[in-house]
Formats: sequence, C-alpha cells, structure tokens
Amino acid sequence: MLDATLKSQLKTYLERVTQPIEIVASLDDGAKSRELHDLLVEIASLSNLITFSADGTDARRPSFSLNRPGADISLRFAGIPMGHEFTSLVLALLQVGGHPSKASAEVIEQIQALEGEFTFETYFSLSCQNCPDVVQALNLMAVLNPNVRHVAIDGALFQAEVESRKIMAVPSIYLNGEVFGQGRMGLEEILGKIDTSAGARQAEKINAKDAFDVLVVGGGPAGASAAIYAARKGIRTGIAAERFGGQVLDTLAIENFISVQETEGPKLATALEEHVKQYDVDIMNLQRGEALIPATDGGLHEVRLAGGASLKAKTVILATGARWREMNVPGEQQYRARGVAYCPHCDGPLFKGKRVAVIGGGNSGVEAAIDLAGIVAQVTLIEFDSQLRADAVLQRKLHSLPNVKVITSALTTEVLGNGEKVTGLRYKDRTTDQQHEVALEGIFVQIGLLPNTDWLKGTVELSPRGEIIVDAKGQTSIPGVFAAGDVTTVPYKQIVIAVGEGAKASLAAFDHLIRTSAPA
Repeated sequence: MLDATLKSQLKTYLERVTQPIEIVASLDDGAKSRELHDLLVEIASLSNLITFSADGTDARRPSFSLNRPGADISLRFAGIPMGHEFTSLVLALLQVGGHPSKASAEVIEQIQALEGEFTFETYFSLSCQNCPDVVQALNLMAVLNPNVRHVAIDGALFQAEVESRKIMAVPSIYLNGEVFGQGRMGLEEILGKIDTSAGARQAEKINAKDAFDVLVVGGGPAGASAAIYAARKGIRTGIAAERFGGQVLDTLAIENFISVQETEGPKLATALEEHVKQYDVDIMNLQRGEALIPATDGGLHEVRLAGGASLKAKTVILATGARWREMNVPGEQQYRARGVAYCPHCDGPLFKGKRVAVIGGGNSGVEAAIDLAGIVAQVTLIEFDSQLRADAVLQRKLHSLPNVKVITSALTTEVLGNGEKVTGLRYKDRTTDQQHEVALEGIFVQIGLLPNTDWLKGTVELSPRGEIIVDAKGQTSIPGVFAAGDVTTVPYKQIVIAVGEGAKASLAAFDHLIRTSAPA
C-alpha cells in the first residue's frame, strides 16, 4: 500500500507517539477489506507502540477504530483513508498516541469543557480537498473529549448510505443522526455551532480591543499579504477573516504561483496563515464584515461584524475576495447540495456512473468536465457563448473524450427535480429560442466569481459588476480605506496578483498614516 518514501516518512512521524495505540479493524471478504488489512498491518509494523487486531464488530466494513488503552476515545474511519485523507489518518495516529495538537490552549480547553453527547458522522471523498479540515477537527475533538464520537465515512465506498441519506455533496456532517452542516468547516467553526455561548464570548473579547493602525478585512492571499506588510512596519495590525485562506481553500491544483512549482489550495492557505502568525498580527477568524462606518472629522473607521462585535482602525484594507457565481435560475437553491454543486473535485465521486452537466465553457468549466468524464457516465457541457472560451489545449482534451457532449449558445433556464434531488435541467437555444431538457443527476456550476461586496453597498464606490473601485495605490472612494485582490476592479483574478495588490494597499495605508499623523 505504501511506497518506500511514504513508509519512511510515516515511520519518522510515528516516532513522536508516546502512548500505545490499538487499531481494531472490522473487515469482510471483499477486496477493499483486504486492501485496508494490508495497510493497517503495514502501519502497525512501523512502531512498537501500535498493535493491530481484525476482531472489530462494527457494521460498516471495511472500517477501523483507533484506541488508546485505558482512554475513552471513539474515533473511526469507514473506508481506506488515502488521498487527501491520509494526512487525517496520520494526525489521528499521532493524537491518539499522545502527541499534542497544534490547537491553542484556549480551544483545547473549550473542547474538553463540552457537555452532552455528540456523535458525529462525516461523509467524505478521497478527492475532496475540503474534507480533511472537517475530519481532522472532529477527530481531535473525539481524542480530547469522551463525550464526542466521530466516524469518517468514504461516501464512494458506502454508496447505500449516501443514497439513503440523499447525500450529494461532501463533506456532509451529521450530529446525533441529524444534518449538522455541509462544506468546509474548521475546528473553531464547529465549536461555535455546538457551544452556543462561544459567539457572545468572542464578541465581548473583540469589542474590548484597542483601535488598530491597520485593520485588514479578509484572509485570502491579498489580506494575508497586506497584514504581513503592515506588521513589518511595526504598527498595530489586525486581520478579521470569515475563513482564513478564502477562495484559495476551494482551489485544487495551483501551478502558476511563481517559485512554487505545484501546490494545492489548502496547503497554500495554511502556509499563508502560518506566515502571518510569524508577525505581531491580531488574527480574528470566523468574523464576517457586516457594515463599514467611515471615519468623520479625522476619527476612526469602524467595521461592524456579523457576530455583533465591532472593530475600529485608523486605516482599513478591504480584501474580502469573491465567491462562486450562481446561475440564479429556478430550482438552483432548492437543489443546492442535492445535485447542484460547485466543486467537481469534492463532489464528483458521489456521481460515479451517473449523468451530469457542467455549466460554463471557460477554463474552470472545461477542466471540470475533463475531470468528471473519468468518473461519471456522461458529461454535458453547456456554454452561453457561441464557442468555448477555455485554452485550446483544454478544448482538444475535452473533444477527445467519448462521454462528453458540448452544447453552445445555450442559456440554462431552470434546474429540474423531483422534490428531493436533481433530475435534469432546461435550457434555451439562443439561436432558435427553442427550449430543451436534459435528463441528469448532477449539475456543476462553473461560471466565474462574484465580489463579496454586498455589505459595502452605499458606502464605498462600486463598479457596475459590484467590484470596489480603486486607484493605482488601492485607495477607495473613502480616504483611509483601501482595497485589494479579487474584490476590486483590478483585472485578472489571480493569486499572484492578489498577493501583490495586498502588499501595495498596505504600503499605501502606511503612507496615508504617515501623512495624516504628521504635525502641521
């Protein structure tokens, strides 16, 4: 199962284990059970503190639990955690084996203080880059608190469960048998949902903070860059982010970030956050901006947050990025996560052998169609324009695939369903105005991005597309308020450009501070 390099690396990691670990597998006679058996035996051979047993009685097969003798830990994987989930397996082994987590002391204390019974089930896919955050967070909670139980389930391997629960997007999280959440969720976000008093405590702490010299709103590449450049000037810097990493977290392969030949979005997002933490920056995660109150008479700008708190600063840098653009047609919201999806890498495996559509003929849409063609039975790509807009090399690859159909000059007008899940879509031929229906089980929307500026309407000047209008220095229509990244009118929404724009806006904010604080 493990090649020599991976085996050597894992053996090195397992040297950090200080307490015994019991791996107990529940297996059957299937090929996947034999595969899991071989993997677990191999892992157990790498450490004297790890033992393996195939005496498990769990109904899900193949599956295995990780236990510590004498401890009440309920942590289980149903399936074979390779791909993106291999890191989750390694971390679980380390944490069950006594190696401390990197979570803050405050968060650990909050987990240990949870009262009640919390039985979590997380459905993941091995190709989902959003799933490990959820799996790792809930695994840690299960290690730290005996009231928390967690099983991570490979949806592709347990199709009967996926279909019975009508799961069509991952990660899908259940708590005590009821839907708890879908999509990427970090440890603090999960805690915030089950520890109902956490939000009020956090708001109280934020309200007590002194004013910042520079307050960055947004934690993507532009926001991280802006925070670092401000902190390096030695001024009081804060960053409030709805989720650190932003849109990068939803990006799979990144091959054009200069000096980094290849990486993945979540890895880059982690690197950005770790870099920011090297400086004296007050990071406030899970904080979404709700209103900007500009300064008057040389006072302080105020940013009101959705959690009820507010922050004040001499200068503000808006770097709230963008989100997936929606089709805005009947049925889209009704069947969101029930056939309508926005991440082919995450949710594609759930549509194995089924018929799907991809909406959008740019690079993202064509890449999605190519990826899905290797999993599903049939892909129908629908493009509004009269021709695809993707790079020529991608178009050649797309047209070489036998199970892909391309429809151009088509306007999607409705998502069709039976009340529970998607059954098809309706589109209009823009050349004839005729309506057509396509029978399918999934729709992947890939039609670009929308700037996250709804909360800024009526405050800063926005373009007709909703982007923040900025000048060459990132200055907005409000003195002392700057903006950077995908949320602005700067063309070409690329990570490398956002990083540069964040740095530029930060330098401009520092220049503004110098000029406005200088004595007359």
